[in-house]
Amino acid sequence: MCYNCGPSRRSFTTLLAAGAGMAALASCSPDTRVAPPTSAPSPSGPQAATPTPTAATTTAVPSGAASEPPSGAPPSKAPPSGVLSQQFSLSDPASQWVIVNKHRPLTPLQFVPADLAQPRVQLAVSGEASLLNSTTAGAAEKLFAAAASAGATMTLASGYRSFQTQTATYNGYVSTRGQASADTASARPGFSEHQTGWAFDIGDGGGACSFEPCFADQPAAVWAKANAYKYGFVVRYPWMLNEITGYYYEPWHLRFIGVEAATDMANRGIGTLEEYFGLEAAPGYP
Repeated sequence: MCYNCGPSRRSFTTLLAAGAGMAALASCSPDTRVAPPTSAPSPSGPQAATPTPTAATTTAVPSGAASEPPSGAPPSKAPPSGVLSQQFSLSDPASQWVIVNKHRPLTPLQFVPADLAQPRVQLAVSGEASLLNSTTAGAAEKLFAAAASAGATMTLASGYRSFQTQTATYNGYVSTRGQASADTASARPGFSEHQTGWAFDIGDGGGACSFEPCFADQPAAVWAKANAYKYGFVVRYPWMLNEITGYYYEPWHLRFIGVEAATDMANRGIGTLEEYFGLEAAPGYP
C-alpha cells in the first residue's frame, strides 16, 4: 500500500472490510517521498504511513551472531548479544526470525504457512486477511487484550496475504503505473512479510486514520509503539529508517519475533530487524 498513490485509503479500507482480499493492499510497501506529518508519529500492514520514515526449520546460531552473515555494508547496530535463550533461522519462512525484505525473498516464493488460524480478536477483515500463523495468532490475542485493558481498542486490519493475492496486487500497480513506480508502492510477490503469517496490520477501534499518516497518533498505534514488545512484536517499519527497511513509516504494521528478542531490541534501542540481526540494508531491489 502506498501513501499518496493509487486508490484512496478509504477505498482500500472498504475493500478490506468487505473481505475483498488483500488485492487492494500493497503488502506494506514504500512510497514516494513527501513532506512529513505535522505531528511526530508515535511508532506496520499496508504501507507507507508517514513518508518520513520510520530471520527453514529453526537452527541454532553462534552466540552473538545472526544465523547468516551480512552480505553488504556492516549494520549500524550490533546483532543479538548472545544473551537470548533461543536462536532461530533468518531464512526459513516458518521461523519467527525470518527476514523478508527487498534483498531477501521468501524461499520458496510461494510459501504457505502450515498452521493458519483466525485469532480471537476484533476483526476488520474476513477471509485470508483475517488469518495468522498459530503462534502469531496466540500472541496477538494477548496483545489485543492488553491494549483493550489499557483503553486502546485494536482491530486486525490485514493479516495473511497469499502469493496469489500479492501477485494480483503487484501486477495491478505495474499495469497502471509501470514497474518502476509499482516497486515504490507494492512489494513484489514473494517479498511480503504478510505471506509468512508472522506480520499483520492493526486498525484503531475508533476507525480513524486507517493506513494513513495520522494513524500514528491514534490510541492503538500509540499503545502498540510503547508496549508491543512485551508480547513479542515490533513495529517493523519505524520512523526515519526507510533507507534500511525499504519502507516508510508504518505504525500499523506489527511483526512477531518473540518476547525475548523484541524486549532485547527495545532495551538496546535498535529500530530495525536488519540492524538487530546484522544484515545489510535493503532500500531497494537489487
